[in-house]
Parts: sequence; C-alpha cells; structure tokens
Amino acid sequence: MTERTISAHPFYAYCKTALQDIEQQGRYRRFTPLSRRSAHYPIYDNDTPQQPERPVVVWSANDYLGMGIEPEVMNAAITAIQEYGAGAGGTRNIAGTHPLHVALEAELADLHGKEAGLLFVSGYVSNQASLQTILTSMSGGWITFSDQQNHASMIAGIKGAKGSDCIIFKHNDLNDLESKLAAAPKDSPKMIAFESVYSMDGDIADIGAICALARKYNALTYLDEVHAVGLYGKQGGGVSERDGVADQVDIIEGTLAKGFGVHGGYVTANKDIIEYLRLAASGFIFTTSLPPSVVAAALASVRLVREQNWRREKLFERVHTFQQKLKDAGIPFIQTESQIVPVMIGDANLCKEVSRRLLEEYAIYATPINYPTVPKGKERLRLTPNPFHTDDMMDDMVNALRALLLK
Repeated sequence: MTERTISAHPFYAYCKTALQDIEQQGRYRRFTPLSRRSAHYPIYDNDTPQQPERPVVVWSANDYLGMGIEPEVMNAAITAIQEYGAGAGGTRNIAGTHPLHVALEAELADLHGKEAGLLFVSGYVSNQASLQTILTSMSGGWITFSDQQNHASMIAGIKGAKGSDCIIFKHNDLNDLESKLAAAPKDSPKMIAFESVYSMDGDIADIGAICALARKYNALTYLDEVHAVGLYGKQGGGVSERDGVADQVDIIEGTLAKGFGVHGGYVTANKDIIEYLRLAASGFIFTTSLPPSVVAAALASVRLVREQNWRREKLFERVHTFQQKLKDAGIPFIQTESQIVPVMIGDANLCKEVSRRLLEEYAIYATPINYPTVPKGKERLRLTPNPFHTDDMMDDMVNALRALLLK
C-alpha cells in the first residue's frame, strides 16, 4: 500500500479537523520540557532553543513531599540497578517477580491495615484493571455508585465492565448518594467508588459517612487515595488513616508516584480479593512488572515516609503559609484543607496565557487546567506547594499572579 493510499483514509481528515477544533476551544495541550535538578528541587531546567537550561521554579508537581529527590530513595534505585539490572525481565508470572515486589506489597498492605496488596505499573492501571475485574465478576449485574468527580482511570474501569451499571452521585453529596442507594434493587451487588482527596478542587470526602452508607445498603467500598497516601495520617496511610476508618474500607487504591515520589500503583484489601485480582485482572497479568530499581526506591520511600512525620508537618506548614500569602494579596483561590491550591482563572485562553507569561516572564511553571479536566468556566492554575518552596519563592509567585490577574 502506498503512502498516498494510506493518507486517503478518512481518519486522517478526522484527526486534522479534531485538532483544529481543540485549538479553537483553547484546549490544545503542549508539553513543556522540564528537567528536574535533584539537588535544587523545586527548581527545574526549562530547555528551549532560545533559553537552554533556564532555571524555573515549578509549582505544579505531584511529588508532594519531594521524595523523588531524597538521597536514600535515589541510592536504593542505583543499588538495585547495579545488582539486578535495569528492567524486570518479564511479567509477574514470567520471571518478573522479585523479592522486592513481595516486600513492597507487604509494606503497603501494612500501611493501610489490610491483609494483602498488589502492585500495578501505574495508578491509572490499578484503578482501571481492578474496577473492571471486580465489576465483571459474579456474572455481572453490579451497580456502581460513582462520585461525579472521580478520576478518568476509575471511570474507564467502571465503563469497561460489561454487564454492570453505573449511577453517578453528586460530588461529595451524602444525601444524593443515599437516595440513589435506596432506590437501587436490593439484591444487586453494589459498589461505592470514590476518592479521598480530589485533585482539582482539593476537597476531601467524608470516608466514614460513606462507609456507614455502604454498610446500610450492603455495598462494597472502593477508595482511591492517590492524592493522599504519604500525606495524611500518622504514617502516611491517607485520609482513611487520619480519620481512623481504614478498617471500614474494603479496597484502598494508591500510587507510588505522588506522595512517595517514585512510580507505580497498587491496591490493598482482604487477601482473597487481592488473590482474585492477581489471578483475574488482565491489566496485571499481561504487563511487564515494575523494574526492581523502581520497586527498591518506592520501598525505601514508603518506609521513610511512615517513620518521619515531620515531612507531613513541613508540607502543611508550607501550604498554609502560601494560602495566607494568596489571601493577603487578594488572589482568587479555593481554600481547602488539602495540599492542592487551585487559583481560579475562569477562561481557557486566559488560563493558558497566564501560564505562558508566568513561564516566559517570571521563570515560574504552573500548569493550566482547562476543560475537559474541569468544567468550562472553572479553568484554573493547579498549584501544589511542597516543603522545598521557600518564602521567597512564594512571594515571587504571589507578586507575579498579582501583576497578571489583578491589573
């Protein structure tokens, strides 16, 4: 087949038109090349032809505690590569299970007070694979009650489960959730799928109250703690640990890529649930396992975070300091109790323009968040202060936002 014949396929024209539409709507996303300086976090190099290796201060990273640049974590990865090589060499069933995988799964299960844990290659895959596998079990017929603001990975897993139904309840609205649970057939298997910390608005679910409804209506609970693990609770077990309700949640899912600063996802639960997922989840079975270097780094990180509560204390001291500086300057933002600080813009093109000018004029990187990640009219900069953001960095950001937003 010639190139001309291939390019005549209608999908080529569709892509071109779709890309033009995305550009016109102000939703076209372009990558910003950033190279983190491990010794100077949160300073990165912004590599462009015009300004190679220009230092910028990054305000939108998800390495909330900076564990990815912790020397003990980095050294664990280096040692593992030297001893075991760069890759895992196979799936978990084909020469890809290392003692480090087993140790990390046990550590994560213990962190959440569960009997067992299972590693996945990412948080997205852990949600998609686990939810889809559970909701296609027992010959289907499941009804999932899904929070209106659940992550795309959860939605993908729920929608991918053939033979199951999904009922969306209003975000963090317990009354709406209960009314929908009460109206559902009593004999249908039910699941409530929700998050602890929601990544765009930074608000937090009432986990205990949701679990109480689950018990009342005999529903399984599936909790995504990806933006909370490492950051909440005495050992970093998440909001469920902080609130003392982890034992009431059936399945707790998390990531190793945010609070723990490395890579990978996982679920923890009753040992039979985990064993079923291990034997039935295609997203686990048919994927090459995480490299030993990544697992070693994650294991070191989880152990440090569990032991060292000062990291969480420092994070929230910085968050509260930054929120106060924004408030004093009159910058519009959503006040939350989480580590996520959304600065509201309200227009897609303006949001992109503010982000661009922050980078080009002030050497500050802040990710613009537009539709479909947030509703139209709710565009924002999603800022995540961490323990390494100094008062001077905060003042620079506040002054830049004042100049760009409060003309």
